[in-house]
Amino acid sequence: MTEPSKVIHVRNVGPEISENDLLQLVHPFGVVSKLVMLRAKNQALLQMQDVASAVSALQYYANVQPSVRGRNVYVQFSSHQELTTADQNSQGRKGDQDAQPNRILLVTIHHLLYPITVEVLHQVFSPHGFVEKIVTFQKSAGFQALIQYQSRQSAVSAINSLQGRNIYDGCCQLDIQFSNLTELQVNYNNERSRDFTNPSLPSEQKGGSSQSGYGDGGSMYPLQPPGASHISTGWSSSAMSFIQGEMPLLEQIVNYLMGNASAIAAAFGGGLPPGISGTNDRCTVLVSNLNPDEIDEDKLFNLFSLYGNIVRIKLLRSKPDHALVQMGDGFQAELAVHFLKFHGAMLFGKRLEVNFSKYPNITPAPDTHDYSNSNLNRFNRNAAKNYRYCCSPTKMIHVSTLPQDITEEDIVAHLEKHGVIVNTKLFEANGKKQALVLFENEEQATEALVCKHASPIDGSTIRISFSQLQAI
Repeated sequence: MTEPSKVIHVRNVGPEISENDLLQLVHPFGVVSKLVMLRAKNQALLQMQDVASAVSALQYYANVQPSVRGRNVYVQFSSHQELTTADQNSQGRKGDQDAQPNRILLVTIHHLLYPITVEVLHQVFSPHGFVEKIVTFQKSAGFQALIQYQSRQSAVSAINSLQGRNIYDGCCQLDIQFSNLTELQVNYNNERSRDFTNPSLPSEQKGGSSQSGYGDGGSMYPLQPPGASHISTGWSSSAMSFIQGEMPLLEQIVNYLMGNASAIAAAFGGGLPPGISGTNDRCTVLVSNLNPDEIDEDKLFNLFSLYGNIVRIKLLRSKPDHALVQMGDGFQAELAVHFLKFHGAMLFGKRLEVNFSKYPNITPAPDTHDYSNSNLNRFNRNAAKNYRYCCSPTKMIHVSTLPQDITEEDIVAHLEKHGVIVNTKLFEANGKKQALVLFENEEQATEALVCKHASPIDGSTIRISFSQLQAI
């Protein structure tokens, strides 16, 4: 048996698993001082700050099967007592040693959450030398690209600087190796291929395959956040002036390409809330420990729509306390899991269990409620504001779109059956009546929200969300 070490050896680390995923796996047990991803072997090495932290992690996972992104991983003490730079350089790159340095790079992109076009790749790789040609394609390994430099030195510089880095924060990780090809053949200049030395090449008809010799075709965008179908694939003069501004380059690309990403960046100041990785690609969540006597699809919609648009909801008849909720995208699903599961949300006397489902989506069926066209989905408008207001359930709710002649007594009468109301405040903002209502605890406020959001008062359909204010 291997003696205890502060280095943990992790096996069955698939290409979908990121460094951040592994950090979260051992985060409860202590600080990780070094991490080496052995991509060629589907393995990783994690060095904890001390042996005691590593022992705690392995003792825990001896009784609980560790799983990352739905894949079981296996942990044990490493034969290494300490990771060195030599370990990282020699082991992390063994898979690349067969390919000799070449001016053509083969790039595989893991955790593809946002569209990657020729323009994006050119912005990332051109600082290391003149890029002559780029070809993108879809293979079984995922989204890939071939990038041809004018010189071998430029390719070596790019692979040394960019290997393992993310194009966007927390996703679109670059896995780069030298290609065995000697020259790329580019037939069209479009969003999937480009010959920068021959701008007169034609663009193909939409829907055709650009470079059938390199890939198996298919969509470049397996995951399209809201607005992705409207992305322009060319850089206008105004876009180029935007790119040349003072913001970091990759942040500019995100904001230009992705309306949803812009909203996220605006809401969270360019970062993400603590505990949110932004790398999740699973849109469907499984909700369990529900109160089957009280819950229905609309009440679940009212709660989960705080964290993103809802596509479909299905109550599981075989398990009355279970339901599936399909969110608009993986980021919104991650927000729901984070704010409801990890903060222990209570509803109708039950502590909700919210986890990512193994099912990628909910199939339309007679017993499935479809909300994809609902005008009550909050994130179709003012997405940045709604992201900014995402939080775990609180004692305070904010009520808006109220009738102009409403009184505090009317509001109390409408909500008091759901719990003890401690205080209320009626006010006007932008000419519209709104209110804050403070309940005795979070569960009562949550019940009021799920039962009375989108309910009518004197001809007005009211909207309810949690407020992050502590007092009125």
